[in-house]
Formats: sequence, structure tokens, C-alpha cells
Amino acid sequence: MICRNIDDSGQQAVVFVSSDRNPGDYYLYDGRTHAVRYLFSELPGIDPKAMAAMQPISFKARDGQTIHGYLTLPMGKHKDLPLVINPHGGPFGIRDYWTFDPETEFLAYHGFAVLQVNYRGSGGYGIAFQRAGYQQWGKAMQDDLTDATRWAVQQGIADPQRICIYGGSYGGYAALEAVVKEPDLYKCAIGYAGVYDLVMLHDRGGELYFQSHGMGSYLNDTLGDNLDALRAASPVDHVNRIKAALFLAHGGADKTVPIDQVNELRSALDKAGTKYEWLYFPNEGHGFFKIDHQVTFYNEMLSFLDHNIGSNRAGH
Repeated sequence: MICRNIDDSGQQAVVFVSSDRNPGDYYLYDGRTHAVRYLFSELPGIDPKAMAAMQPISFKARDGQTIHGYLTLPMGKHKDLPLVINPHGGPFGIRDYWTFDPETEFLAYHGFAVLQVNYRGSGGYGIAFQRAGYQQWGKAMQDDLTDATRWAVQQGIADPQRICIYGGSYGGYAALEAVVKEPDLYKCAIGYAGVYDLVMLHDRGGELYFQSHGMGSYLNDTLGDNLDALRAASPVDHVNRIKAALFLAHGGADKTVPIDQVNELRSALDKAGTKYEWLYFPNEGHGFFKIDHQVTFYNEMLSFLDHNIGSNRAGH
């Protein structure tokens, strides 16, 4: 419960109540009578009872580090499920929360389990945990996602033959790097506004964002400046390892992750003869914001997931 506003007398307050299944309701609380009156809902079309629950989880990574995250299961289902691993963007200082997540509910409604992982580098777990992710692109941060996936299989939650990884921005990088490093673990990957060439990020990061914000040294601290190491952790340089089905989406006006990133990846995939699905809107930025574009994206995503790990996949 969050207090949104209190009147001058201190006797009445507007409070906001939400949960993992409820986007939120507003109430008026009267301190004199202790009466509570419902005002309105954040998303009145949502029935919380019809939403899937998000549960906190934790596991030990391969080096003993405790990793936390959230698991959302389709209502009434618990075992041998098609699983979507959904790494958050950022990556540093950002985290997933126990809260109502429309995208997660969308996937759960359509029968997919969703696992969100606060891999090392995420915020909310102390500065040492965040710094443990520095210069770990494709290394320990990526291993945390792999270990999370294997944990879900070991728990009997995920069908090992029906696992996909999807993310945006850094999450898009992690999705493509996952199918490079673990080509037999994932059946498909979705990269949305993702980074795929770390050398390009290093070389252009200052001019595109970090330099204008006085953060050039921060980029070197968190990404690193060893170009050989960056190439080793760049999906664009290792597309020959990819076995998974791919779906890529990007906006042509993206200033945070320029279109050059995905164009480099597409060129490498084309050269390798690797097929992929592609969605592009020239006037979108870092993510799709126009409603009709969002509808198209999620419809195509759902079709892609269903074909590869859902009820309509080949041989299912």
C-alpha cells in the first residue's frame, strides 16, 4: 500500500494498493472514521482473479552466488511447461520487481511460464552484487541466466525441449548470446532493440550517449576496453554457433541502440545462411511505442513462440 496524497488536515489520504495480480486500486481513507472508500482502478478491465501469480525464487549459481528472480506460471499449470527466460535490460542497477507486469501476464495467459532473473549486475542487492557484473558481458552475467534455465529444468518446471529466451536492449544481447554460448539449451531467441556487437558499442558509446553525459569512463568500467574480449562476447562474431530459431525486432530511429547493431547481426546471419524473422519500424525508437506497432510485435512474438515451443510447434 502506498499513500499517494494527504489533505491539509492530515485526516484524509488517497492510498494505492497493488500486487503481482492487480495493477492497482485507489482508495480514500478517512482517519477520523477509519472508513475506506474505493475510488477507481488503474486498469479497470483487468480481473486480478484471472491473473497469474508471480512468485519469488532463488538458486545458487555455479560459483555459489545466490541469484534471485521471479517465476510466473500459467494458471493451473506447474510442470513440464514451455518456458520463456526474460532477462531485463540495463543491465547495471536495473532489476525486475514483484509487481504486476503486463508483458509477463500476456505470456502466462497464453500458456508460457516466465522466468525473470536478477543476474549479478542488477540493482537492489547491494553495490558489491552490482559491481560483480562489471565487464561480465557474456561471462558471469550470462552464466547466471544459463544456471537459471537449468534450475527451472531441474525443478521440473520447464520442458527442456521447449525453452526460449527473450529480452530487450541488454536483454536482447543476453538472448542472442545465450543461443551462441548454449546452442543446445534454447529452441528460440527473441532480440528486441538489442546490442549484438560489443566493439561497436565500445567505439560508438561515447559519441552516442555516454560522452554527452560525462560517462565515458563508466562505459569502460562496466563494459571493458579489451577489444579481443569484446569480440569473444559479441553474438555478431559467432553466428555460426546458433541453432535456435530467431526473431529480431528494432526501430530505425533508436538512438540508444542504433539500427547499425541489428544490421550488423543480420548481415552476419545472412552470410552464414541462418534464417530469422524480422520486424522493423523506421519511425520507432528504443522499443515500440505506437499502439498498432505494439500489437503487431506481440502478435508476431506470440506466433513465433507458439510455433517453436508452444502447442503449435512441429511434432508437438
